[in-house]
Amino acid sequence: MSKVLYIKANAKPEGVSRTFRISDAFVESYKESHPDDEIVILDLYKEDIKPLTGDDLDTVFGPKTEDSKNHPVLKYAYQFAEADKYIIAAPLWNLGLPGIVKLYFDYVSVVGITFKYVSGGGVSGLLEGKKAIHIVTRGGEYSTPPLSEFEMGDKYVRTIFGLFGVYDVDTFAIENMDRSDTDVEAVVTDAIKDAEEKAENF
Repeated sequence: MSKVLYIKANAKPEGVSRTFRISDAFVESYKESHPDDEIVILDLYKEDIKPLTGDDLDTVFGPKTEDSKNHPVLKYAYQFAEADKYIIAAPLWNLGLPGIVKLYFDYVSVVGITFKYVSGGGVSGLLEGKKAIHIVTRGGEYSTPPLSEFEMGDKYVRTIFGLFGVYDVDTFAIENMDRSDTDVEAVVTDAIKDAEEKAENF
């Protein structure tokens, strides 16, 4: 049995977010094809993630005990480390991700839990062998030049997962959603079908 962490990041509510319509369909299909797996849903806006404070940083870099898993700051890193698969549903906003995603990964990036320092000044991920998918909607065409040069959301997701040793990262991008000539409902409908198929083999 695998534990799946479904990370949602969009200020728009359920049913309105195009990203969530697609990612929720992915998850429902995954449940059907992987009935024994556990899915943990983490809606970052509902969690009300805040920027780390100075005291929080002392906790992040300080010693860890058995009680650390229940600490309001460290609990996210432990939860992340305990998962086997990750689903991130986050749209492209202003060339990147919703800011709350970066705040979340500030909580998750904890030495000794998700990565470690190694001799020579490098780092090594502690979560090797796991996999992730980033489900993202974009207003334009950011998978190919020239706009691909400006896309920093998926690049960040892949880079931060690489820090943790997770290199099996798939990107499911639905693009041109804000173009005047796009039939948004048709695109979303097709994307939902594709998502359901992808979920079977995730």
